Amino acid sequence: MAVLSKYAIIVSGGAGTRMESSLPKQFHQLNGLPILMHSIHAFHKNDKSIKIVVVINQAHHQQWKDLCKKYRFEVPYQLVSGGENRFSSVKNGLDFIFKQKTSLANVLIGVHDGVRPLINQDVISNAYQTAEIKGSAIPAVKSKDSIRITNANGESKAINRDSVLIIQTPQVFKANLLREAYKQPFEESFTDDASVIEKSGYPIHTIEGDIRNIKITYPMDIDIATILLKSLL
Repeated sequence: MAVLSKYAIIVSGGAGTRMESSLPKQFHQLNGLPILMHSIHAFHKNDKSIKIVVVINQAHHQQWKDLCKKYRFEVPYQLVSGGENRFSSVKNGLDFIFKQKTSLANVLIGVHDGVRPLINQDVISNAYQTAEIKGSAIPAVKSKDSIRITNANGESKAINRDSVLIIQTPQVFKANLLREAYKQPFEESFTDDASVIEKSGYPIHTIEGDIRNIKITYPMDIDIATILLKSLL
C-alpha cells in the first residue's frame, strides 16, 4: 500500500485593510504570538509529517522572517510568494508542491486561511481522512442567524437558514483534483477552493466544522479569538 503524503497550504497573502492597521492581519498578536504562527502550529501539532507551505505576499517576506527570529519559531515550512488574489496565491502554493512530486496518486493537499488560528484538531484530522476516501472535504457549520438574499434591485427575500452552510477551512482535496481545477482561468466566483473544484465538475463533500474556527477580519475578532482560544488549550 502506497504511503500517503499530506500537504497544507496556509494562505496569508492579504494586507488586512479592515484591521484598521498598516500591519498585515496575519502578523497581529494573539495570546503572545502572531496569528499566522498559531495556524501553522495547528497543522504541525496534528501530524508532523504534514508538509507545510506558507504563502505570503513578497513584500511581507522579510517582516515574516524577522518575526520568526523574534519568536524563535522553528516549525518547518516552505515560504512561497503570494499572487494578486487568493486564487493565484493558492495556485503558487500548488505549483511549488507539484514541482516536488513526480506522482500525485497518493497526495492530499489542504488549503487553510492563515487568519483562522483556532482550527480544531478533530476538524483537521477529519478533513484529511474524508478527502482520502471521497476526494474532497469542506468544513461547514449551519447558520445560527436568519438569512435573506437580495436581487439586483435591492429587494430581499427570506430563505430557510437550515439550507445555508457557512464554509470554513482547511479544505482538503486529492492533489490530482486540484491540479486539474487550477488550470481554469480565474473567475470572481472563485471565493474558495471548493468553488474552483466545483466549477471543474467534481462533487464537494462537506464535513462538520467548528463555530470557534473564526476568520480574523476586524479588530474585535482578536478579542473574540483570545477568549475562544482558552477553550482549545
